Amino acid sequence: MLFKPINDKDCCDGCGECVEICPVSVWEIIDGKSEPISPDECIGCESCVEVCPNDCITVEER
Repeated sequence: MLFKPINDKDCCDGCGECVEICPVSVWEIIDGKSEPISPDECIGCESCVEVCPNDCITVEER
């Protein structure tokens, strides 16, 4: 199954929690916001969703 990690940059404060928790290094902070730099690596664990303090991240099935 394929997954698509999405970050709402309007609410992201760039805390980096998603970068730290992701077991497959999907996320990176770019210009103060989290971005999925390796979205094809997403395994759908939703650790990033759970750790985001502002509820900015969703993971959808593709």
